[in-house]
Amino acid sequence: MRGRRFLSSPILWIGLLFATLMLRMDALQPLLQQAFPGVEPVVYNRDSFLALFLSQLGLVAAASLAASLVGVALAIFVTRPAGRDFRAMVNALATIGQTFPPAAVLAITVPMVGFGARPTIIALFLYGLLPIVENAVAGLEGVASGVREAAEGMGLSAWQRLRDIELPLAAPVILAGIRVSVTIAIGTATIGSTVGALTLGTPIFDGLVANKIPFVLEGAVLVALFAILTDMLFERLDQLLRAPAN
Repeated sequence: MRGRRFLSSPILWIGLLFATLMLRMDALQPLLQQAFPGVEPVVYNRDSFLALFLSQLGLVAAASLAASLVGVALAIFVTRPAGRDFRAMVNALATIGQTFPPAAVLAITVPMVGFGARPTIIALFLYGLLPIVENAVAGLEGVASGVREAAEGMGLSAWQRLRDIELPLAAPVILAGIRVSVTIAIGTATIGSTVGALTLGTPIFDGLVANKIPFVLEGAVLVALFAILTDMLFERLDQLLRAPAN
């Protein structure tokens, strides 16, 4: 029974398709040559797709981890009595980070930190902060007052109530914010190629510059599959978090 469920899992088949295209994109060369006659080479070969994926994965992971830690920490702070007065300011700063175009962030940060991965991580961090802060605040404030009072009546300290009661109950809502943030980061990370970062956007921009549409399609399909697969994995994790409550 479990074997059948595993074989019918969309995560498995999307993952296999993504891995196959990433490792053996050259297998599509005859098809691409027929679709785009006169384009040589028809498959992007300046860097391996695996290397581009691993580089983008590292950028997204670093930025998303930083945004998650900072976002949840800010949400905890503004939902405590000592930090409630700062809530409007934190929301405003997170909103500015979301509305400021990532390309503009890159243009500002490149002169300060140089080309490559660092400006890309900064842009992804700022762009991904808002959904995490908003969901973390909503999740923490959504804990029923009766549960808080019961935990306080049991003699739990403020830290114990946060660690053992509030954060576990708010975890699905917080995860939803992280899920949105990471999915956005996967798509946005491609612009890092414009400042020297290696991502799956590199063949996209190279294809646009050289007027080679196959390069654009190859990069775009892999980015899309990367985002879809990641979103499916987050959905599975969300189901696991909610399972004990059902």
